[in-house]
Amino acid sequence: MKVVLATSNQGKLREFERLFSNSGLEIQPQSKFNIPDAIEDGLSFVENALIKARHASRLSGLPAIADDSGLEVDHLKGAPGIYSSRFAGDNSTDEENISKLLLALDGIHPSDRSARFQCIIVLIEHANDPTPVIAQGCWEGSVAIQPKGSHGFGYDPIFYLPKFECTSAELEHEVKNRISHRSKAMKELINKLCLASN
Repeated sequence: MKVVLATSNQGKLREFERLFSNSGLEIQPQSKFNIPDAIEDGLSFVENALIKARHASRLSGLPAIADDSGLEVDHLKGAPGIYSSRFAGDNSTDEENISKLLLALDGIHPSDRSARFQCIIVLIEHANDPTPVIAQGCWEGSVAIQPKGSHGFGYDPIFYLPKFECTSAELEHEVKNRISHRSKAMKELINKLCLASN
């Protein structure tokens, strides 16, 4: 099945291409159709993912997949959450978002820096699909004191994984693709699609 992927984030595109490689879905990035980013004005990850998917499906005429994901920090009562990509302001860079987050946690003990990545992925067959397929993935960790690693994107350099004793940005792609929030959501989505087809 040919599906439009509703994102312009190059890091996400690379991850999705790897994750979808054996799914049987032919992924077309929304940039192929000159589709601009949707305005994400929902109040939850689910709402924002659906807004992006319906926007891309409407303008491409294809089924669409979209995700909305972000970092929830317990000490900050779940922030930056749905505002993760623009935590430091509209059009902010990964580095600016990381700097603002580290400043907000300045002086906070490592034991009080628990956090998790959340990911919601939705698939719709058409723009007005009333029954979207929705999958969720969660990845537990904490916020490191300083950035480390060069892999990944977003908050990966400061997302510390106690089990691996490193940040997400220090993991090899193959490892991250097995254990990340996006990978977990993708596996759930594919399982749901397989069940629906049986």
